[in-house]
Amino acid sequence: MKISGNIVNVAMRQIFPGEITIENGQIVKIRQLDECQFDHFIMPGFVDAHVHIESSMLVPSEFARIAVIHGTVATVSDPHEIANVLGIEGVEYMIENALQVPFHFHFGAPSCVPATSFETSGATLDERAVEQLLQRKEIGYLSEMMNYPGVLAGDEAVTKKIDAAKRLKKPIDGHAPGLTGAQAEKYIAAGISTDHECFTYEEGLFKIMHGMKVLIREGSAAKNFDALIPLLNDFPDMIMFCSDDKHPNDLVKGHINQLVSKALALNIDLWKVLRAVTLNPVTHYNLSCGLLNEGDSADFIVVNNLTQFKVLQTYIKGHKVAEEGKSLMHPITSPIVNQFNCKEKIPADFQIRFDHNLLSAEKDDLNLNRFSVRVIEASDGQLITGTTMVPLTGLYGNDGCMVPDIKNDILKLTVVNRYTDAMPARAFIKNMGIKRGAIASSVAHDCHNILATGVSDELICKAVNALIRTKGGLAVVTESEELVLPLPVAGIMTNVDAFTTATAYEEIDASAKALGSKLTAPFMTLSFMALLVIPQLKLSDKGLFDGTQFAFVNLLELNA
Repeated sequence: MKISGNIVNVAMRQIFPGEITIENGQIVKIRQLDECQFDHFIMPGFVDAHVHIESSMLVPSEFARIAVIHGTVATVSDPHEIANVLGIEGVEYMIENALQVPFHFHFGAPSCVPATSFETSGATLDERAVEQLLQRKEIGYLSEMMNYPGVLAGDEAVTKKIDAAKRLKKPIDGHAPGLTGAQAEKYIAAGISTDHECFTYEEGLFKIMHGMKVLIREGSAAKNFDALIPLLNDFPDMIMFCSDDKHPNDLVKGHINQLVSKALALNIDLWKVLRAVTLNPVTHYNLSCGLLNEGDSADFIVVNNLTQFKVLQTYIKGHKVAEEGKSLMHPITSPIVNQFNCKEKIPADFQIRFDHNLLSAEKDDLNLNRFSVRVIEASDGQLITGTTMVPLTGLYGNDGCMVPDIKNDILKLTVVNRYTDAMPARAFIKNMGIKRGAIASSVAHDCHNILATGVSDELICKAVNALIRTKGGLAVVTESEELVLPLPVAGIMTNVDAFTTATAYEEIDASAKALGSKLTAPFMTLSFMALLVIPQLKLSDKGLFDGTQFAFVNLLELNA
């Protein structure tokens, strides 16, 4: 097979008319054509430098069917979402499914399953299990070390995982949001080479100056591109692009190609941009995908020009896998694996009854003004949350139970353990925007218990039970309606094709927004409210957690 066009060599910063000869999925010859003119360009395919495939709600084979349309040929994929549900069995499921399609999936060994000891997951990967995974040829790196307090404290299990990766010469991904100064230096010195959690320019700059590579993230929930992209101008060899978490409807619209376009629109040098999405991730992670060199795997894209970057064709291992916006990959049948063991709840399970012992002995003399309530403050487009203290008076019901304050956008939030029967954890959240009904999700990073929020205990219960019956998914309920998007694979993915899933997600997303939410992605924002390793205030199935203190905190606080 031969293909001709304007060849883009990113490493050499060269463009020339040429002909590529491919045999057995490999580039065997690149020949320059001196007197030919072409109106299209052949260049290395894009790499997503950090993504959780599970967050697309698609199994790897279906994720690939969509990604190739946008010129993506490889992902650096952390399977810790399914690992939290099913352990090594879950990682093996991802590997086996991925091997059935022509795409470069580079999986990591999840380093933090569970992410912390302050929540309940479906499995635990100790240092022996992590090393077992790292020894596999399909596993290319140690995925994000979220337990940064463990790194800083020299925790024995954490240290053994890092040492195993070093011994096997596999890169170590980081996760240290907001960490700077001496603590960041110590974290980096442990051998951790990347971070995708920077959310300010200053944080990114500090980490780069201390030898860490920064992954600029633009996903469905977390969007740090605008804050971090200036770093690419000065440090082109230290920057990569990633999505981290991408919902199916967003993936259908675009992938890493969108970040390329955004960067070029800011007049950032073409070669710096292309380096961030091709050369840098390939060399850092020792990826098997090619860079348009003789001897490389034949992985490349054909684009109309170097300004619009419309993907005309995508080739992987010499196979044409996408053309003119259509995937040429065939869908495969994916089996269902899961772990969902809890029973349906009743509305009373979600009540937060006030402890009268904290107040005056006389019921008629309750001094509610003495107390404030810790409320999680969500932010659109960010994984980090704030803490706002709200007077108890606004959340105190006549029956002695604490209730939402819908007028001030304060809703009840719950996490329900899906691995065993237990009482739900309960708290309050601000800025979800819901005025009626409730939403629930078993996509709840990282342990994937059931998260729900809404205007009443009855409706929260209705949404939770809808997911318990389907053993995972997304739900939107009102007094009269119930809409569920089932996710039968580990409670976080579907075995339905990508385009059908994207349409179904659009429908349930619209239904959530119809309840009043103004968030860009209500379900994605909700899914991170149980992620304890992202500051500040979050909720696990065991209680309210302060990620800055890395400790549980009380819902109620006695005013000074």
